[in-house]
Amino acid sequence: MEGALIARDKVGVQDFVLLDSHTSEAAFLNNLRKRYQENLIYTYIGSLLVSVNPYQELDIYTVTQMQLYRGVNFFELPPHLYAIADNAYRVMCSEYNNHFILISGESGAGKTEASKKILQYYAVTCPTTEQLQTVRDRLLLSNPVLEAFGNAKTLRNDNSSRFGKYMDIQFDFKGAPVGGHILSYLIEKSRVVHQNHGERNFHIFYQLLEGGDKDLLCWLGLERNPQKYTYLIQGRCAKVFSINDKNDWKIVRKAFSIIDFTEKDIEHLFGIVASVLHLGNIQFEEDSNGHAIIRDGSQIKWISKLLGAHLSILQEALTHRKIEARSEEVLSPLNVDLAFYARDAVAKAIYGRTFTWLVNKINGSLANKDSTQKTVIGLLDIYGFEVLDTNSFEQFCINYCNEKLQQLLIEMTLKAEQEEYELEGIEWEPIPYFNNKIICDLVEQKHKGIISILDEECLRPGEATDLSFLEKLEEKVGDHAHFVTRKLADQKTRKSIDWVDFRLLHYAGEVTYCAVGFLEKNNDLLYRNLKEVLCNSKNNIIRECFLLSELDNRRRPETVATQFKNSLTSLIEILMSKEPSYIRCIKPNENKEPGKFDDFLIRHQVKYLGLMEHLRVRRAGFAYRRKYELFLQRYKCLCPATWPHWHGPAVEGVERLIKHIGYKPEEYKLGRTKIFIRFPKTLFATEDAFEYRKHLLISRLQAKYKGFLGKRAYQKKRKAAIKLEACWRGALARRAAKKRTWAVQTIRKFINGFINRKKPLCQENRDFVRLSQYHYLMKLRDHLPKNVLDQSWLQPPSILEETSEMLRKMCMRNLVRKYCRGLTAERKGQLQQKVVTSAVFSGKKEGYLESLSQPFLETRLKENDLNPKVLQLIRGENIKYVTPVIKYDRNGFKARERLLVLTQSSAYVVEMAKIKQKIEYSTLKGISTSNLSDGIVVIHVPEDNKQKGDVILQCEHIFEVVTKLCILANKQNLIKVVKGSLRFRVGSGKEGTMVFTVGPEPQVFKDKTGQLTVVRAQLSRGRQLELPPWISICREHSPPSWEPRRD
Repeated sequence: MEGALIARDKVGVQDFVLLDSHTSEAAFLNNLRKRYQENLIYTYIGSLLVSVNPYQELDIYTVTQMQLYRGVNFFELPPHLYAIADNAYRVMCSEYNNHFILISGESGAGKTEASKKILQYYAVTCPTTEQLQTVRDRLLLSNPVLEAFGNAKTLRNDNSSRFGKYMDIQFDFKGAPVGGHILSYLIEKSRVVHQNHGERNFHIFYQLLEGGDKDLLCWLGLERNPQKYTYLIQGRCAKVFSINDKNDWKIVRKAFSIIDFTEKDIEHLFGIVASVLHLGNIQFEEDSNGHAIIRDGSQIKWISKLLGAHLSILQEALTHRKIEARSEEVLSPLNVDLAFYARDAVAKAIYGRTFTWLVNKINGSLANKDSTQKTVIGLLDIYGFEVLDTNSFEQFCINYCNEKLQQLLIEMTLKAEQEEYELEGIEWEPIPYFNNKIICDLVEQKHKGIISILDEECLRPGEATDLSFLEKLEEKVGDHAHFVTRKLADQKTRKSIDWVDFRLLHYAGEVTYCAVGFLEKNNDLLYRNLKEVLCNSKNNIIRECFLLSELDNRRRPETVATQFKNSLTSLIEILMSKEPSYIRCIKPNENKEPGKFDDFLIRHQVKYLGLMEHLRVRRAGFAYRRKYELFLQRYKCLCPATWPHWHGPAVEGVERLIKHIGYKPEEYKLGRTKIFIRFPKTLFATEDAFEYRKHLLISRLQAKYKGFLGKRAYQKKRKAAIKLEACWRGALARRAAKKRTWAVQTIRKFINGFINRKKPLCQENRDFVRLSQYHYLMKLRDHLPKNVLDQSWLQPPSILEETSEMLRKMCMRNLVRKYCRGLTAERKGQLQQKVVTSAVFSGKKEGYLESLSQPFLETRLKENDLNPKVLQLIRGENIKYVTPVIKYDRNGFKARERLLVLTQSSAYVVEMAKIKQKIEYSTLKGISTSNLSDGIVVIHVPEDNKQKGDVILQCEHIFEVVTKLCILANKQNLIKVVKGSLRFRVGSGKEGTMVFTVGPEPQVFKDKTGQLTVVRAQLSRGRQLELPPWISICREHSPPSWEPRRD
């Protein structure tokens, strides 16, 4: 253990068992002092933790520290509160038993803070879910609520618990906190109406005044200044620098919302708190008859409003007492003293029962509805031993409680351990210790104890007073060694005891109690008419606290001391049924100063806490003991001979087991029914081996189980697959059969359709025809002509011939349309001329086919090539075409080079700068040309004085010239293609003949007969060119816009 410490943690020893002088009290205190001065506030005595209050914030409670101590063996890390908490948690989870952590010490020693730190540790480190987060938050936030209503500043502690609290934290089988339950013990109700000098009332009063918003205080009728309220100023320290009431108020308000308080609950709760303050401000005075009357009615009006009680009835109940005389009820007026007593009794009763209601409400929010078995860890945070300047009934009960807890510690550690060694036959030298059972018996023994005597005085008829109670004590327990009064004391002691005091010699030291008020506080009676007012209250909380059934119960309620004794007995029974862990808290000084170590004060606490005796027992004893059956059951897996089952006696099995593990003789002892292990490290080594072996076994079990699950899943899947395959094969077979049936029917239907295919469309051949049409159309879709020149077309079936022809025409028309739309204006004009040429010359004149591939030009000569004089002569006319030609004159047919100029309205034969002849298109009689490729064209003109005769021209581009001429003249029908010869007019009344022939060489001459002979050279023999198909297509599908026109 020491090897794991860092250098700072080696100041002193961290376990008192390791002290060389373990019997020396001086060595004990010296080790405690060394560690405290280094802020090492925790030290072990075996498994018991000693905690010294540092009176300052230390950086040892972080989440990192929590994770560091989580799941670590007890002595592997330096002593800490978290180690105690984690050890209890781990043992609870592994052995499924219940635990409790007993936190004890004087008031101001740090018990409340220790319980809060343990609760925070479980909240952070335990596994949780989103659903359990609410439970965890409620467990944490129940503390500030209970502290606000149950804690107060005392002379020794600024946050002293004025009630006892035992909290059970419930865990499920996974170790997650799933719920909780709180038991409260004897809240100090007298503090509500009275505080000693330097003390305060409960925190909630100051938090409400300091932190409550203005509207809330106004609704409650309160002012922010605590000096205005009688119940808050008796201790004369309403403001404390170490307490931030405003911030604490915010935490309490937040806690209320998380702990599931409704707004109505909160409203009624604060109404009760405010009504207590208003009760304290009610003042009484005597009337003329000596009866008590309320001096100022403003406070009681607020109380009536907040508690929902009738004003006049409440006022009467505070100043009168209802007395039953036989069958009659009589109202008896109270004097001033009794009125103040009634007022304070109401305040105490209201606050005390409201606190009980508050605990029950918190328990309701923490309750786990799941009925499965749970393990618990209990936290006992109860008031510490108190010795004040004036000790009253409350201190008597508190110190009695501490005596009982000390007795529990003795029973479960010192006494029980030594008795166990003797019973088990373990060699043992008894260690003396003080057994405080004698003091517990003095207080609680039936008929002879102080509580029984007190109850007798409270219940006996006649005038019982505190002095008569003291006399009874002297009479019945006067001879007890731990009881002293002034009358029974010796001369020296008598000076420190008053006549109304008695002194008890507690385990923690002598305490002198003032008997004044014992009977009153033990009775804790509330006048019947006051109880009736509260039972009929409209405040829901008050109505739940004061039930109407109480009014029907005529039995006298148990006294406070008896109730407290019974609840303590129940608590001890609860604790005795659980495995204990102990934290002993020590207060280092009376002034709450950090770093100050008061040897005298601490020595006193070490003595009465029995720490030296505990150390001696732990040093001489054994750290661990367990019944053979339980030890064997837990660790049998570490030895092959005992695993998985041992069939002999358990003690023999344990012997075989520890021999296999390798225990040394000094490390253990075997008793009659148990094995005792001396050193913690021996147990830790065994536990580590068990954990390792457990993981191996679990891995093997998991592998087997996973194999089993895998096999079961495989078999299930295989069975399902076989079934699916069978079903699927059936489905496929049915589908195939259905498909074959359909195929047979379809084939039969189409065979029948084929047989009747030539019949008109009917039921027998409809499907076949439709299929034929579909297939033809689908095939045709992929074999359509790509352009207008493509003459291919898919051969249709006979039934679709008409449709096919319509589709062919539509397709061709569409191709032509697409082709035409893609033409430029210039190209379109050329094609229009070519169409005209085709209409005139196709199949009539040689050379036509050769001319098809030669596009017509707009003009052969440009306008700039003409002589300016000619241009001047024909100005005003738009020149369309100019080409060189050879003109044969009428006299001798001599060839003359000329230009043929075509305008919009006329044709001109031009020689250099002269116009030799003008031919208007309107007078044009005809145009003739031969069927041979000789280039001769004759323009026939009318017989008039202007024209000398027909014009005979020879030009290279005969088709172009004739086409442009006929288009401009718009006289295509006047063009003649002649064979052999033609007649032409030479002059007025004269005609000539032109003969066309074929010769070896081309020539034009006048023969002997005077005729004009035109010879065309012979063509080589070969296949005659056919007309390109696009020409006929264009003819066939040309739109009307292709008709020749004159521009």
